[in-house]
Amino acid sequence: MADNVVLRNLKMLDGTSVDIVVENRRIIDIASSGTATGEHIIDYKNKVYVSSGWIDMHVHAFPEFDPYGDDIDEIGYKTGVTTIVDAGSTGADRIHDLAGNSKKSKTNVFAFLNISRIGLKRVDELSDLSLLNKEGLKRAAKENNDFIVGLKARISNSVVGGNDIEPLKIAREFSKETNLPLMVHIGSGPPDINDVLELLEKKDVITHFLNGKSNNLFDEEGKPLPKFLKAMERGVHLDVGHGNASFSFKTAEQAKKHGIHFNTISTDIYRKNRLYGPVYNMASVLNKFLCLGYSLKEVIDAVTVHAAAWLNKPELGRISKGDIANLTLFSIEEDETIDLVDSEGEHRKTDQRVEVKGVVINGEYNEC
Repeated sequence: MADNVVLRNLKMLDGTSVDIVVENRRIIDIASSGTATGEHIIDYKNKVYVSSGWIDMHVHAFPEFDPYGDDIDEIGYKTGVTTIVDAGSTGADRIHDLAGNSKKSKTNVFAFLNISRIGLKRVDELSDLSLLNKEGLKRAAKENNDFIVGLKARISNSVVGGNDIEPLKIAREFSKETNLPLMVHIGSGPPDINDVLELLEKKDVITHFLNGKSNNLFDEEGKPLPKFLKAMERGVHLDVGHGNASFSFKTAEQAKKHGIHFNTISTDIYRKNRLYGPVYNMASVLNKFLCLGYSLKEVIDAVTVHAAAWLNKPELGRISKGDIANLTLFSIEEDETIDLVDSEGEHRKTDQRVEVKGVVINGEYNEC
């Protein structure tokens, strides 16, 4: 990329049109539409939106693990996402390898540290409590404190086996010892979802909160559980985490009906669901929320402003002169009807889709 690039005639979410000038990795000017000059000009003719770079709060980016693994840049900047947060693929045994991989990739990477030292080397990682080693976890967290943003506990029956709620109680203690919040995967019980909710505190993340399983956050009539409402009052963060089995249109419609709003939209993407669906990429997941009737601003804020705020990295959620340039460029296309499928096999039709046109990743422009 040239040293000086002008991204001309871009639409902002507030309806204004601007030129953005990037030089030496940073945004050096945000000018009135059509007025900026520079070495290399790319004119989007007011047909393309710009936002701060998309942030995916739940991915699996450790390629050696199967089935939950993938290459960082394949699920990162190549799909329009400039920052990914690995959701506990690795525990203390392999977090150093994930951190090393991130340094060789273009995409910005942070991680949740799995409370099991083996991470997702196997998928019942919390069925053996001897794998929850406090001292090893604390050491790994300290050695990677600029990389690790929280601890991950997958609290569903297939993961915990006969241990019920005990792994989450241990995770809570680990959280207190490290001062790191928890991201908690919810799914089929036991443990009962109400027991899970009682242990969650401010800034902890519930991921898969719109899953369609019987142990979810809504009662048989579709109303939010009282303990779910209490957890929200305490400041628990709601993350989508679509994945293969964890997003239901029906549950999402129940949530919307009762005013339960996502904080962040994430994909839970890995190689299988990237290639074969139902996830594919972030844009595909965003399409589902547009289809549900959320505004473009609500949807984009969930993968920019709100995700950046949770990470305590506000600069990642804004477009501001002087900041390192991380931008996502996308259009809204309405030229054909497309089919959207959730994790339950339910379908919805829409005439509106997000199409990624390019990214600026740490000052480098890339077409997508």
